[in-house]
Amino acid sequence: MGWIETAGGGYAVTLDGNEVRCRNAAGRELKQVPSKLRDDAEVVRLRQLSEWLERHERECVEQVDTWLVRSLPIPVAVLARVWPDPAWQSALRDLVVAPVAADGGADMERAGLLRGADPERGVGMVDLDGDSVWLACESVLIPHPVLLDDLDDLREFAVELGVEQKVQQLFREVWRRPDEVSGHSWSKYADARFTQLRHATSRALSMGYRVRGGQALCPLVEDGRVLEARYWLGADYPDAEAVTGALEWRDKDGRRLGLDEVGPVAWSEGERMAALVYAGKVVADENDGDALR
Repeated sequence: MGWIETAGGGYAVTLDGNEVRCRNAAGRELKQVPSKLRDDAEVVRLRQLSEWLERHERECVEQVDTWLVRSLPIPVAVLARVWPDPAWQSALRDLVVAPVAADGGADMERAGLLRGADPERGVGMVDLDGDSVWLACESVLIPHPVLLDDLDDLREFAVELGVEQKVQQLFREVWRRPDEVSGHSWSKYADARFTQLRHATSRALSMGYRVRGGQALCPLVEDGRVLEARYWLGADYPDAEAVTGALEWRDKDGRRLGLDEVGPVAWSEGERMAALVYAGKVVADENDGDALR
């Protein structure tokens, strides 16, 4: 973006990334925008644009994360439409993508790191042999890392290429369901104590989860089935002490699933939510018995 003259004083402003920058009449760039320009129309306009761009970037990342977690097929036409937008491109670039196979899953034999999208050529990628290719297909999937059999190899491949993913995929922590489980609730993250309930709920909200009815909620879709992971935080007064309960999964009708019914993505994402909240619990200092957060 070029420099825009302000209403007076010979100052000019521009937007550098998401930061408003200013220079004086002599052309020297200033460390910050002078306070007297705070209400200048051009400064206000650029700040509003900066806020919108930051919000747009967050929304793009959140949407792509949803595609990953819910294993939703993405039409290549949609990717090609949004790719010219730097915010969308930043959120999508270098994610492992694979064409949708006949069974609706990811055809990992033709997977690669996403580097482009075009309505005529398809998706541009670096394949798993390190070659740059264009793949003609109608839709792709962004596989959840728990579904990647060769996750460790893919992580090494990404490190070799210096890949940095804006949306956590390859380096997203995964949790795998034990081979033998029973019952309807997972108690690994129960009994975590928080000095105030608001600390637990605020932590869940800050991680992007919803809180309702005393529970942190993670909406999920696996194999076309709508599910929800629920982690009990407490339903007392916000400033009252809270002790977490068990993690469970329910279907769209509210039926509790047996732990052996929970699929790999739903398990991993549900346990991820519980682990992130649990990590903020009060910890007792063994030396003096005081509680530390």
